[in-house]
Amino acid sequence: MSILRSFNIGVSGLSASGAGMNVVSDNISNAGTHGFKASRAEFQDVLAVSLKGIEGGDQFGAGTKLAHIKPIMTQGDVARTESITDLAIQGDGFFKVKAPFGNGYSRDGSMHFNKDGELVNGDGYKVIGFKSNEDGTLTNKEGEIKLGNTTIPAQATEKVKLSMNLDSRASVKQFDPNNPEETSNFSSSMTVYDNVGTARLITVYYNKTADNNWTYRAMVDGADAQGGEAGTMVEMAQGQLIFNDKGQLQEEVESSNAFNFNKGAQQGQKIEFSWGESISEGGDGTDASTQYGSGSAVARHTQDGASAATLGSLSFNDDGILTAVYDNGETRDIAQIAIAKFDNNEGLFKMGKNLFKESKNSGQPAMGKPGEAGRGQVLSKSIELSNVDIANEFVNLMTSQRNFQANAKTISTADKMMQEVFRIKG
Repeated sequence: MSILRSFNIGVSGLSASGAGMNVVSDNISNAGTHGFKASRAEFQDVLAVSLKGIEGGDQFGAGTKLAHIKPIMTQGDVARTESITDLAIQGDGFFKVKAPFGNGYSRDGSMHFNKDGELVNGDGYKVIGFKSNEDGTLTNKEGEIKLGNTTIPAQATEKVKLSMNLDSRASVKQFDPNNPEETSNFSSSMTVYDNVGTARLITVYYNKTADNNWTYRAMVDGADAQGGEAGTMVEMAQGQLIFNDKGQLQEEVESSNAFNFNKGAQQGQKIEFSWGESISEGGDGTDASTQYGSGSAVARHTQDGASAATLGSLSFNDDGILTAVYDNGETRDIAQIAIAKFDNNEGLFKMGKNLFKESKNSGQPAMGKPGEAGRGQVLSKSIELSNVDIANEFVNLMTSQRNFQANAKTISTADKMMQEVFRIKG
């Protein structure tokens, strides 16, 4: 009877070794699969008989069995690529996609845009992220990442910021609108945009009217003004700049402001001019234009208008934010990759196609942004490789082979012993 048990024990060893070989083979075959996580076979002994009943000790084993296949959820190496839609997660978390079975989760960041402008994985499953609103501000609203309209409308200039110095040594001048260049102390030009996106050149003339007092006038050529005459400057805005005796900007006073551009533009466009935070606005004079005894000059000026534009290029940054660059130089955030985090990654259910599905053992996914609350960072133009260690798998392969041979040997030995028994009987 005990010899027959040896047959069964040997068979259990063959079966377990074969199952272990399957796990090793699967690991080796997926050594080149993006984002693949290796598995490890774990075995348990099988208890058969105790010689001392319930007292314990002196127990016969009945072989082995494959008890668990444990996923190894360690970080795979990250390789650099040239594709802007290749992403890798450095740390914990998974990309989320809309799969036929529901929500799928993956470490495979090989993605692309389909013909409808949707970001999808290699199987065409839509990638989930956090959308931005119309002005490009990212929100916490989850949804499919899609390019949407590739043209953005024009944006009228609403604010102009200047940082400059006006020469305190200048003499008072009487301004003549018919000859502004010769009758002003200083002038500077800049481009702004009307509400339909037409670029308009405005020139701001500065006249010293008294010590520490200046008048500014924003003018456009009559060719751009409603009812204007080309070559004749037309005033659109005027105000006062008042400095204290330290050369710091004390106050800005606006007298008039209405830009009436021609060729169909909306009339009465208001453009706010700012020379920095004056003392009357709560500033301390360090972040505003000045009036010092040096030459008048503009250090920098900015404006917030833009012409209508079409999409020029796209890029993901290392925060997983998809940014569109338009041909007028404007940039706008479209969406941010969402990262799913689980309490127990090893409890995820493998679905094939480099996808996992949540299970009772994994817990529910907590969605968040890259780098948030323990989630990994997203690396752009990168892809996570398989975490299979080929050298280690070859060692496991040889070990499984030896185990299989040893178990086969126990069966052949038991068979010879059984033949001896038959010979004695015969």
